[in-house]
Amino acid sequence: MPRFRVVLLEDRFVHHDPETSVLEAIGAEVIEAGTNLGEADILALCREADGITVNLVPMNRSVISGLNKCRVIARYGVGYDNVDLQAATAKGIAVVNVPDYCMEDVSDQAFALFMACVRQVALRDREVRRGHWNITKGGPMFRVKGKTFGLVGYGNIPQTLHRKLKGFELGRVLAFDPFIPKEVAEKNGAELVDLDTLLKESDFLSIHAPLNEKTRHLIGKDQLELMKREAILVNTSRGGVVDTAALCDALKRGVIRGAGLDVHEQEPLPANSPLLELDTVVLSDHIGWYSEESQIELQTKAAQGVADVLTGKTPRSVVNQEVLKRSQSERGTPGGSPPRAAEGGGQ
Repeated sequence: MPRFRVVLLEDRFVHHDPETSVLEAIGAEVIEAGTNLGEADILALCREADGITVNLVPMNRSVISGLNKCRVIARYGVGYDNVDLQAATAKGIAVVNVPDYCMEDVSDQAFALFMACVRQVALRDREVRRGHWNITKGGPMFRVKGKTFGLVGYGNIPQTLHRKLKGFELGRVLAFDPFIPKEVAEKNGAELVDLDTLLKESDFLSIHAPLNEKTRHLIGKDQLELMKREAILVNTSRGGVVDTAALCDALKRGVIRGAGLDVHEQEPLPANSPLLELDTVVLSDHIGWYSEESQIELQTKAAQGVADVLTGKTPRSVVNQEVLKRSQSERGTPGGSPPRAAEGGGQ
């Protein structure tokens, strides 16, 4: 008889061999949930589950309150805004995430969107395919060397992006992150500044912040008005960090020059989205996290987080650490080294 029951609420992956390998090693029965699940379906599968892995399925208070045995929910990715953290904590369920699986991939995507905007790659491609050959289309281009690059968030992913940008001989790299020690930024050659300063002085802005109550619409109309008229904004974190309506208005009015967006407030992007009408925007489909290597790493680490909690070990990253501390105290076992806190700016 299996020791544990673990449900995989995930529909993006071709197979779940990485999770199965990790979870069967601890004696778990692994249930692959399939697609297009309603709340009743989720509860039917998960009510007696010991652990759950989840991608985009909403783990709201209603669902969490119906879980009888669950000890851990693992979010496939860095962000965890689709999991009701307060409800999970109240229920004694540890929420684990994977903050360290796609630094290279998301930073590559941010870099690609940045350069596509700087050199108007998507616009030029469309124009050439239409038979147009017009250097003035799209307005002037400016070189990167000597300019100021701003990073909203300075965790693993933006630090990786910073490393990749060093060959451009930027004039300055600014970072806004209340949770990063000044010496960490300075060691890498970044200047920690407040958000308004970063917005006013950056020629290029790349966003790497988690989505929560404090960061929703962190970049809105007032913030966009502070930016340079030739500035380019890139977002590979969460769509809700940027007010889409305000961004569209700013682009139409020439408040900023352009934007590269991998993430959107509504996903998939609606067919009537005003973003689709703008030549000054480069769009992608929340693909920044993906490479074949990162996908396997993500699946493996999410499953390992579940396995660690179920077997009494300390996971690599726990969002609500108080649940583990409470559990360890009740069992009378030492906590060992403290779990690493969740970091924002990922997928």
